[in-house]
Amino acid sequence: MKHARVHYQGKTLNVTVDENENIILPDGMKVSGDQVQWLPPVEGGTLFALGLNYADHAAELEFKAPEEPLVFIKAPNSLTGHRQVSVRPDNIEYMHYESELVVVIGKTAHKVPAEEAMDYVAGYTVCNDYAIRDYLENYYRPNLRVKSRDTLTPIGPWMVDRDDVADPHNLALSTWVNGELRQRGTTADLIFNVPFLIAYLSEFMTLQPGDMIATGTPKGLSDVKPGDEVVVEVEGVARLVNRIVSQAEYEESLG
Repeated sequence: MKHARVHYQGKTLNVTVDENENIILPDGMKVSGDQVQWLPPVEGGTLFALGLNYADHAAELEFKAPEEPLVFIKAPNSLTGHRQVSVRPDNIEYMHYESELVVVIGKTAHKVPAEEAMDYVAGYTVCNDYAIRDYLENYYRPNLRVKSRDTLTPIGPWMVDRDDVADPHNLALSTWVNGELRQRGTTADLIFNVPFLIAYLSEFMTLQPGDMIATGTPKGLSDVKPGDEVVVEVEGVARLVNRIVSQAEYEESLG
């Protein structure tokens, strides 16, 4: 089943989504996905993100693959929903997308062994972890100006139940910019897989229901500009659509 959060007729609602992306409201009424504002599908949890978790991406950047996970936290202000906009700041040289499988934690996890870790997964969603490369001082320490700007983490449109994804380690990831395929990879190439990451994190901190782990991106990055439509997709999970706007356009929309 697909679970989403939407804003509809002045209310924020937890809903389900059918195979045609129609929204099933809590009262059973069905409306088109075009009639709602899509929100991040999970509310309140911490989003952990992985750097250099695909060997081909590390090689693309001429970095050695890490020996342990490179984890950082995404600030809540960076999250936005399906069909929303992301802001390319003024006076920067390079902003790139990152198509990622996101794991959603379903129950409190503390010192969970890897062989039991999948029992703690509620489901999966998709994010586009944009980065502002201009401010990157070190790939091993992505700073706030690179990864936590407003609107730069579209996520969703929904969460798919764990049992509806047969093998999260054998899924194609793709990114299109204005209809052109720019990125293609597979979760089979993850350096640190889902059970390892849950075991690793829960060893030194307690994971809570609603926490999320963005598992990294494969090679194939490129610059995006205002006006570009960016679509990221993880096979069997979701297809997430997003548009790039300039800082001036975004601020004007805020009034």
